[in-house]
Amino acid sequence: MRTIARILLVLLVLVGGAGLLGPTALATPSIDDATASKLDELLAVRQAAGALTKGEVINQLSAHFLGTPYGANMLVGSATVPEELVVDLRRVDCFTLLDYVEALSRSTTRDDFLTNLTETRYTNATVDFLHRKHFFTDWATTSRTAAEDITATLTPAAITVPKHLNTKSDGTAYLPGLPAVDRNITYIPANAVNDAVISQLRTGDYIAAYADQPGLDVSHVGIFISTPTGPIFRNATSLSAYQVVDTPLTDYVATTPGLIVLRPH
Repeated sequence: MRTIARILLVLLVLVGGAGLLGPTALATPSIDDATASKLDELLAVRQAAGALTKGEVINQLSAHFLGTPYGANMLVGSATVPEELVVDLRRVDCFTLLDYVEALSRSTTRDDFLTNLTETRYTNATVDFLHRKHFFTDWATTSRTAAEDITATLTPAAITVPKHLNTKSDGTAYLPGLPAVDRNITYIPANAVNDAVISQLRTGDYIAAYADQPGLDVSHVGIFISTPTGPIFRNATSLSAYQVVDTPLTDYVATTPGLIVLRPH
């Protein structure tokens, strides 16, 4: 079981230390040469994928991130620093990996990518702290939704828990200035993630480790990939590998309280 310290660290990575400034106009972000080259490479992969299924497109795109170094606090914004639309493919955390892959899966040009990244990362494509999708389940509940939460459909063993997201057990906020969000979170306990559940997963599903702490929905996120040698959890890890890796899904599930599954549109 993960410690609260670990979960707090992951939350800080997800939000990137963002602050409380109001909406900022979408400006073309600064993109370094390495990121520009990688972005063009990935857009070419997407174009070549043509009419492949969304899941296979996600598989092909995310495979090009394998070995990419892990980077914490990747996003920019604070109480005194304006929120920025960050595009940095030199390193990723677990959530920005999903941001980039989801946006790329719907893009064929740089302009497409910037638009889709904004819609993926921010509610109503509004680039500011309050609109940033801080929680994994935001992807299935706030506009533009990127996925559908299918967790409850996978097994009758799924459990639904009412959560006050962003509220600690003592009533204080994880992120001051961000309102609490009341949301029912459904997860599958780790001991119920059996062959029958795994057989219903599809390559490209976005999966996450349920957080059994007050105020949080998940502690880590990644992508499900079906391979000839077994199911894989593709993720940007801050553990020993410190990069994007493929981890056997069953090994990973055993370290978590359970899973949440979102299926991309």
